[in-house]
Amino acid sequence: MNRKSMSAVAVTAGLTLALAAPLAASAHIVVDPAQAEPGSYAVVTIRVPNESESAATTKVQVSLPTATPFASVRYVPIPGWTAELVRETLPEPVTTGESEITEAVTSVIWTAEPGSEIAAGQLRLFPLSVGPVPDTGSIVMPAEQTYSDGTVVSWSDTEEDAEYPAPVLYVNDEPSSVHHGDEADANHDETKVSAGASTDMGSTDVLARVLGIAGLVVGVVGLVLAFVARRPAVR
Repeated sequence: MNRKSMSAVAVTAGLTLALAAPLAASAHIVVDPAQAEPGSYAVVTIRVPNESESAATTKVQVSLPTATPFASVRYVPIPGWTAELVRETLPEPVTTGESEITEAVTSVIWTAEPGSEIAAGQLRLFPLSVGPVPDTGSIVMPAEQTYSDGTVVSWSDTEEDAEYPAPVLYVNDEPSSVHHGDEADANHDETKVSAGASTDMGSTDVLARVLGIAGLVVGVVGLVLAFVARRPAVR
């Protein structure tokens, strides 16, 4: 293999690894940002990647807490998608500040119009304004993802090493390392809910960082080889 061929292979490999990293890092439905201040009205985004190679995401449903409900839930209109706020009577009245809440929004359902589905290799962002944020440790927000082939994936697991971890909004609890953007280990004192939501994404994030660094290194090597190959030979 000549120098030009070697450099082309190196550059291609580097770009492939670098592009694979962000795709691997967004493997699950998550809440972003992952933490909110108690008592605040927070704008959070439900990040929904499509994980199927053969079907598109047609509907997303996110459940909201009833034991620590949000008094206010508002959505941002998204072109090509309809949104429904499902309001229900709470099992028991909940006191928030000086107000007593007897009913609240318990789920939000987004449904795609034809041609607006989340296709393979894509993700979509669903912003929500929620508040006041309850003064609690963390809030589990289970999600259901429906595909065009009829498959429904339930992102509701709260156990450690969960395959389909539920999205979590942290309040007083410390978010996992993946939400901090560093490589520190998750706090061992976190609840199983927090651990279940962070374990899979933590390992995915580490892999993505390794792939990204490897991609950059291989890419740089390829560029150097390409430069050397183009230099005229010294006679």
